[in-house]
Amino acid sequence: MGNDGNDGMTVLVMGATGGIGGEVARQLRDAGWRVRALTRGTAGTAPRDEGLTWLKGDAMSHEDVMRCAEGCKVIVHAVNPPGYRNWETLVLPMLDNTIAAAAAHGATIVLPGTVYNFGPDAFPLLDEDSAQHAVTRKGMIRVELERRLEAASRQGVRSIIVRAGDFFGPKPGNSWFAQGLLKSGQPVASIANPAEAGVGHQWAYLPDVAQTMVELLARREALGAFERFHMAGHWDATGLQMAQAIQRVVARRTAKAPPIKRTPWWLMRVAAPFVPTLRELLEMRYLWKEPVQMVNSRLVQVLGREPHTPLDQAVEASLIGMGCVHVSSSPGVQPVSCPDAV
Repeated sequence: MGNDGNDGMTVLVMGATGGIGGEVARQLRDAGWRVRALTRGTAGTAPRDEGLTWLKGDAMSHEDVMRCAEGCKVIVHAVNPPGYRNWETLVLPMLDNTIAAAAAHGATIVLPGTVYNFGPDAFPLLDEDSAQHAVTRKGMIRVELERRLEAASRQGVRSIIVRAGDFFGPKPGNSWFAQGLLKSGQPVASIANPAEAGVGHQWAYLPDVAQTMVELLARREALGAFERFHMAGHWDATGLQMAQAIQRVVARRTAKAPPIKRTPWWLMRVAAPFVPTLRELLEMRYLWKEPVQMVNSRLVQVLGREPHTPLDQAVEASLIGMGCVHVSSSPGVQPVSCPDAV
């Protein structure tokens, strides 16, 4: 794969065109890593992120993953089927290819985790060892993903799993924030809030999640062979705080506060047979009916604090990055600075 050096600072990012994969790739680059990014596109259609080496390949191809991971000491497995579809046939084979490549090249695997693994029997507070009794198809697959990584750790393949709430950020990819509350690339005329009244919800700002992964990787030699960490992220205690933050940011930039409306679940059910993404989102509705909060004690123990960007600042950066508000709307807005700690 060319001369990448042998100092252990070369990483392969699977899913670098997605929300979390792209953010981790950029932050690793900025932290001094040589980043290879796997893409199914041709060289002419690959994204143009300065400092990333884009390699053509398919996560479903054992040969492609093995070739692209040669010389890498870390593999970030952030690849998912587009639009939440085809999990049953794609997700596990892609992970198996990553595990095989990590075993062959002595690489540590980093996996962005979710709360899909957990059922209502584990709610409302989740720590790393909470029982994983998933109640959805995607949740059961998530449980199996982690089981395979844990099994691989007993064969010498090291893994770090960072579980977080619903993602939001400047480039969120498939997410409730970008597909449920708002629409990327469109002005915010209204905000659709999926939460039940008074039911808390867990959110995670993508740059904070990526920074957490980068910092854990810097400490990976001191970690166990199989590690899981929970992020507290942004806890919306009332189920309205995220929507209200969006409302504040839009009002500050446009002088017009968009109304907050209830998500029309009945309409989603009607349309779901014809719109696969809606069908997959509906499967996760149980996470909006009960409070689900993550405990980050283990992460704080290792890092000393959790990277955390204030909510309004994170929402503003997200809306700008998604094209929902424009930078020129408010010339006095300050750029996003380094995250605070909690």
